[in-house]
Amino acid sequence: MTSNPAVLAGPPGDCCFSKGVKHSGTPVGRTETIGGVQTYVSEPSQSQSNNAGTAKNVILFMSDIWGPFKENAQLLQDYFAENGFYVVGLDYFFGDTVDKHDDEPNFDRMTWVKEKKVIADEAAVKWFKAVKEIYGSNAKYCAVGYCFGAPYVLEWATTDEIVAGAFAHPALLNEDHFSKIKKPLFMSCAETDPTFPLPARRRAEDLLIEAKAQYCIHVFSGVAHGFATRGDPNQNDSRWAKEESASSIGRWFQRFTRESK
Repeated sequence: MTSNPAVLAGPPGDCCFSKGVKHSGTPVGRTETIGGVQTYVSEPSQSQSNNAGTAKNVILFMSDIWGPFKENAQLLQDYFAENGFYVVGLDYFFGDTVDKHDDEPNFDRMTWVKEKKVIADEAAVKWFKAVKEIYGSNAKYCAVGYCFGAPYVLEWATTDEIVAGAFAHPALLNEDHFSKIKKPLFMSCAETDPTFPLPARRRAEDLLIEAKAQYCIHVFSGVAHGFATRGDPNQNDSRWAKEESASSIGRWFQRFTRESK
């Protein structure tokens, strides 16, 4: 990594802290402790899973600041499981998600983000090691990150730890995250996103081209940062973007798990 790479996606801002809309549905996953950290686990039905004896396809779900146990996040993880993936969502906030501070008038958001990032960085490494002990070193791992979770995906995508990565409306990214990438990357972006604005998105694309990376960018009009996890399903643009984002990311992972040897 370069000494002072330019920031492309800034820290979580007002758009990230907005509660958005609660989605309807009943989560079907479970809670497990993996690597000492509570994890949301959602697995495919027998008919949707890999054939017995074959390597599993696993999605590492790196949540936004609301955490993997927020109902919207659970439903999203269940969706990926319905499409044949074993999904594990790390609670790198250790239960101290942003909504726990709703009643604190003087809550310092940026201090909270900085403190949680240090804790999450350490937890993610140990957790992924533990995940591999459960699902096997021969499993095909993909990773998707929403907002706060995006940098973990990009960091894994500079290694051979995963076969493909994806993010939606990211935060906390710099130029090195894109220039050093080795694995296919899917980017699900909002037309209106002060955290990852248009000039930064175009710069990211330039860096991916220079790196000869394999990538795809979807930009959805009429939506803002947070649409993929907290968008309003009663609004046409928002519903379309939310559903298409999840579907496209799922197909992206299906493609590269099939192609990976």
